[in-house]
Amino acid sequence: MTPSTIGGINKLQEMEKREIYARYIPLEVIEKFKLGDLTRNKELLQFRFAEGSSDVEMMLYHKPNFPDPILYAHLADSMNGQIFILLYILNDPSAPRFDVDKMPDGSPTQFGIRKRNIEAERSATQAGLAPGQIRRGLRLLGDAINTFEEFMKFLGHDMYYIEPLYYHNAILFERYGFSYQMGRRRMNEIHAEFGEGGGLRRMLDNSNPFRSSNAADSIRLRSWAIHDGILGGPFTNVTMYKRVGISSAANTAPGCVW
Repeated sequence: MTPSTIGGINKLQEMEKREIYARYIPLEVIEKFKLGDLTRNKELLQFRFAEGSSDVEMMLYHKPNFPDPILYAHLADSMNGQIFILLYILNDPSAPRFDVDKMPDGSPTQFGIRKRNIEAERSATQAGLAPGQIRRGLRLLGDAINTFEEFMKFLGHDMYYIEPLYYHNAILFERYGFSYQMGRRRMNEIHAEFGEGGGLRRMLDNSNPFRSSNAADSIRLRSWAIHDGILGGPFTNVTMYKRVGISSAANTAPGCVW
């Protein structure tokens, strides 16, 4: 019988773990990069899943020794056995790279959460990327969500959770049918404050590239302003969930374009 938790799967033999976790790789990604059977390919499909741990990291590469995975995912169990997506990234390896994840000396920034490589972030902003992106995405999030829900059903779950790292992530997840466990009021307040006469809108003073006066009506540019500290603190305390096969109608930024 297949375990229903990450901790349970991590107790299995390595090949069993690989075969189970490979189930949440979207077929569209495999076909796009002609990757074939990945379960035994330890160069392209890499995991960190120590026995006894309750989390797993997946790194899927399109070719050996490429610096960035095309898919990175970090999953963990909650205290009551629910599954959380802590981080999920799809990278287009053909797109230019922006070093927002590391300082000029190579030290990590945790995607700009702990430290910021301002020059790299400026370049990423100008190139149309959102906070935290090192490359353009693959534009396969819908396929990835569908595949992940099949994985959830396989494990016997009808719901899963995610903690959006940035404001724009939360809006994207809304548009793919996620609801708020925590933080919906805050998201509504942020939208109101970016509206006409709002305090956040007044702070968009073009004082730097992240606080553009054009940001009020753009999800991506709002997210850069929030990443730059316009809220007076980090973007935290937002948790979302998705019921398998069911979409909600959450919309905390009506009329706001990408």
